[in-house]
Amino acid sequence: MSVTSVPGFVAAGMACGVKPSGADDLAMVATADGSTVTAAGVFTSNLMTAPPVLVSRDHLATTGGRAAAVVVNSGNANAATGQSGRADAETMCALTAGAVGCQTDEVLVCSTGLIGFPLPMEAIAPAIQTVAAAMTTEGGPAAARAMMTTDTVPRTTVATGLTVEGSTFTVGGVAKGAAMLEPNMATMLAVLTTDAEVDAATATGLLRTAVGVSFNCLTVDGAESTNDTVLLLASGSAGPVEPDVLGAALSDACRDLAVQMADDAEGSTKTVFLTVTGAASDAEAAKGARDTANCQLVKCSWYGEDPYWGRIAAEMGAAGIAFDPTTISISYGGQVVYADEAVQPVDADALTAHMAGRQIDLDVDLGQGDGSAWIVTTDLSHAYIDENMRTS
Repeated sequence: MSVTSVPGFVAAGMACGVKPSGADDLAMVATADGSTVTAAGVFTSNLMTAPPVLVSRDHLATTGGRAAAVVVNSGNANAATGQSGRADAETMCALTAGAVGCQTDEVLVCSTGLIGFPLPMEAIAPAIQTVAAAMTTEGGPAAARAMMTTDTVPRTTVATGLTVEGSTFTVGGVAKGAAMLEPNMATMLAVLTTDAEVDAATATGLLRTAVGVSFNCLTVDGAESTNDTVLLLASGSAGPVEPDVLGAALSDACRDLAVQMADDAEGSTKTVFLTVTGAASDAEAAKGARDTANCQLVKCSWYGEDPYWGRIAAEMGAAGIAFDPTTISISYGGQVVYADEAVQPVDADALTAHMAGRQIDLDVDLGQGDGSAWIVTTDLSHAYIDENMRTS
């Protein structure tokens, strides 16, 4: 259940010495024969853009949306590293191209980890040939492990659909991400593969839409990274697919990976699914949802398993959107806890049980219109602070 669940793709992961712990830190995903396929990418909007992002963008532009391989290192973001960082990213692509049998600009590159440190190319460079030689049709999970930083488990997914001719196509994916999860995307990387036939322009549009309803609906701490990247390689071997069908499969795969990220976010004990309805517009619903999801007071109440509606109402009222205290209603676990300007009677035992679970469902109806939005977020625990108060 990964990128290598799609026929025609191989992958591998290994340790090369970027991480002092000795954990796996170099991954590769490629076409089995080294041939180029349709490729698309969605990248961070952070203007402090890391060299690997700049290189991958340029390579997609140069090739018109074609690629044969993706090389990823973890443990070092190769960000805030200037021209030397860009040269290192290009070197990773050149070495991968030589190992796979394609051109340098037909390789895409990702890095993740600490910002501001030069890549240890003396460790990465000799290992690229080794990881390329290790790629197999079973190597997707190993690639996912090698992408991890503070993640505690690898993230993989698969989705399927029907081609125009009625045969099955597959979308596979691997990803990493456990904190700084805030659109546009976050400290996250994802590589998707498919055997659906699609041109580069359509693939890019579908990928952007899929990211918009998945990774961009995820926030852990309101921070946006320098390296965020989602890449898609599409071989076309399964045949043509209706764009809406392929888009749905891509969205399903990306949503699955996004929820996995929330479930394993740094220090989190709760994954919260927040739905806002009744807003004046979808944009206002999204604003209210995001402000609430990023509110530290609200996050602390989730950590304490407290369905305190007051913090929710206060954050919605401060979001700068159409709001009327007489029309808002708030529900936890399907039970209305506040409506009509009054606390509502609930099944206390059922509500306590819901708040004690790993996943919390929170619904807010603003009573102002037809706008709606969905977001997945987490609580704020002591462990999150412990994880992020140091850089090594």
